[in-house]
Amino acid sequence: MSGFILHITTRWAWQAAQAAGFYAADSLAGQGFIHCSHPSQVLRVANNLFRGQDDLVLLVIDPARLTAPWKWEPAADLATETFPHIYGPLNLDAVVGVLPFGRDAAGDFVLPPELDDRA
Repeated sequence: MSGFILHITTRWAWQAAQAAGFYAADSLAGQGFIHCSHPSQVLRVANNLFRGQDDLVLLVIDPARLTAPWKWEPAADLATETFPHIYGPLNLDAVVGVLPFGRDAAGDFVLPPELDDRA
């Protein structure tokens, strides 16, 4: 398994996080954690949950740098598959890359070239 995890967010939310000094997705307040994905999961997640959205970025997170606890857990509707969840605000120095997350002509998300060899 790769040594990093990914989080999908908007460019403006990332910019707000930089101004605030930390990142906290809406799910942190609502569910108690920040949803993340392994690189092999992120396209399916994006195409299911973010279809049609523009101006998204992928936060490339080094789990070894996280100050909040995190763990792999089953998704509510996919008990056989686990996803990484961060249980607290994301410290900015754990983000080792911010990549534009675009779509192809059919509207499906595609991995940025930087991730093709990491996944």
